[in-house]
Amino acid sequence: MKIVYLITGSGGSFYCGNCYRDMLYVRAIRKVPGITARAIPLYLPPDKDTIDSGFDRNVFFGAISMYLRDKVRFLRNMPAIFDKFFDSPLFLKFAAKQAGTTNSEGYEELTISMIEGDNAFRKAEVDRLVSYLLKDGKPDIVHLSNALILGIARQLKKRIDVKVVCSLLNEDDWIDEMAEPFRSRAWNMIAREAVHVDMFVTPSSYYKSLFISKTGISGDNVMVVPLGYDPEFEIDRGSDSKLPAIGYFSRVTYNNGFDKLVDAFMELKKRDLIPGLTLNVCGGFTGIDKLFVSAQLKKLREAGLAGSIKIYHEFQGDKKMEFFSDVDILSVPVHKYDGYGLYLLEANSAGVPVVQPATGAFPEIIEKTGGGIIYSPDTVSELASNLHKLLTDKKLLSRLSEEGKKKVRKELSLDKMSEGLTGLYNKTAGNA
Repeated sequence: MKIVYLITGSGGSFYCGNCYRDMLYVRAIRKVPGITARAIPLYLPPDKDTIDSGFDRNVFFGAISMYLRDKVRFLRNMPAIFDKFFDSPLFLKFAAKQAGTTNSEGYEELTISMIEGDNAFRKAEVDRLVSYLLKDGKPDIVHLSNALILGIARQLKKRIDVKVVCSLLNEDDWIDEMAEPFRSRAWNMIAREAVHVDMFVTPSSYYKSLFISKTGISGDNVMVVPLGYDPEFEIDRGSDSKLPAIGYFSRVTYNNGFDKLVDAFMELKKRDLIPGLTLNVCGGFTGIDKLFVSAQLKKLREAGLAGSIKIYHEFQGDKKMEFFSDVDILSVPVHKYDGYGLYLLEANSAGVPVVQPATGAFPEIIEKTGGGIIYSPDTVSELASNLHKLLTDKKLLSRLSEEGKKKVRKELSLDKMSEGLTGLYNKTAGNA
């Protein structure tokens, strides 16, 4: 069975759970005998780590030309030669360094257009993609990375007889920030274009229910396949000599609740219940996050806590290992409900228990891993109370650490996820 993933890029400037999920999908399915898989990036080129995971170097629907066609009226009908110029590797690499916009303001029309596909995905570029897909033989399944590019499904169905799978996760983060009538139009358009998708896949029952409620589709062809994660490194957590530390591992932004964690940390430090406590932050941020991040750092400085925060400027490789070695617990107390939270599996696999609000998919995940605690109501004081509880209860901390490590390896491994994906693809292809 041949599978091709069409994956939208974020530019690599911050920890992106969806991007990492797509990389894990490719890595997992390529381990299955009888299945070949490759990934083709859309918008932006993959970074080096992604290329090493099996991503193609060719980029389709380049971010710069799509943006210019949407924003500059006289360029909407520019010849294809300009696409090649603006979307050259040099320009796209530069754009990737500047990328990271996750605010939909100003992109409403383009979003609608990508969901529908007729205008955003120009015929010449779709034809180029189709030719590229067919050069090594027609794929059995094309897997789209999210519902915001559903317009590609219809375009592919017009040209080649291929099954289409579409991942679902966090589309609401983008769409629900759009003003009306664009918000309703986007969900209605997704519902309309969903008929061109053979199967949808999402990692949580929570997000399946959310997507059905937003679109009104029946959900009969929406499968839940929990994400899997294999540890990248082993960490010895036996030493008690280091200072106690709370960790934050995600994009540093308001939606992910970094301000809530800062406030809870300040509350703990004010009461001085845990001597030497530090806040360790990893995950990166973008230009549009800078004012928010600066405001949080200013709060810490004014409270005399500038020396109690440690920021890791890289979130991959050795720095990631260093971060998880340094922290005792992790919390990403989101404002916007999360449809999964791959960072929880990463923490648990490293033996780091988590403290999360009882919102979104978090109760579902922590029930599977046993590697953390959830709290309600979702307030800063309740967060501070649960952080204190876990940090001062060494037996509970040790039990949750071991439970999380064991269950991620046993129940939420890449092999488990590849089994689920194989079942999904067999069902889609009619081989079930």
